[in-house]
Amino acid sequence: MSILIQHITALKKASKKALAVLIDPDHDDLAVQNIAQICQTNQVDFIFVGGSIITHGELSNTIKIIKDNFSGLVYIFPGNELMIDQQADGILLLSLISGRNPEYLIGKHVTAAPTLAKSDLDIVATAYLLINGGKETSVSYISNTKPIPADKPDIAVATALAGKMLGMHCIYMDAGSGAQNAISNTMVSKVSKNINLPIIIGGGIRNAEKALELYKNGADVLVIGNGVENDQSLIKEIATIKNKILKTVEL
Repeated sequence: MSILIQHITALKKASKKALAVLIDPDHDDLAVQNIAQICQTNQVDFIFVGGSIITHGELSNTIKIIKDNFSGLVYIFPGNELMIDQQADGILLLSLISGRNPEYLIGKHVTAAPTLAKSDLDIVATAYLLINGGKETSVSYISNTKPIPADKPDIAVATALAGKMLGMHCIYMDAGSGAQNAISNTMVSKVSKNINLPIIIGGGIRNAEKALELYKNGADVLVIGNGVENDQSLIKEIATIKNKILKTVEL
């Protein structure tokens, strides 16, 4: 079993939640260092590195800076088959099963497979579901796929079930970078009740109140990215929230 999945599963058995911060390699070095240090101070569980496209940043340099300032697990969140770097602890091998573009279902994975096979990266087979977050995002544009409608939780459940049956190790539901709306509590709850895999939720999470709702409705890991760029105090706020959930359970 993947190291990342083992970690999330152990937290889940202990009634704990996890927080991940997604860092874009296009950030300048000082911004990356600052975010990584804040993650370290607030005991963030994971840092994901990547995005739909890199225009002027460098993946390798970004990972090095993060590793120099953060002691937790660092995983690549790849936008394409070129986003591979041995410095990371692992990579989320994302299969965009909510879409119908074969390149993002299996095509780019075939291209990357020989390189990944020679690496020591922890490879996490990830069922990636793009959910409509109120506007077209970079992911939907680059991948040329339609997201699952926000008000169709049954489609999300059926898609997640298919991912499980295909042998995926976790479900990653994402409203996309810069989403206007986070994924609904109803959709997260329904998927959680029907799937016993770790559930990762990202996109549109801009405050601790929404984070708490998503945790309570079954999210095992929350991922924040754009929200951190606008307000880095969000890391501390959500880290505090996830610890409060454990205390509530213990009471």
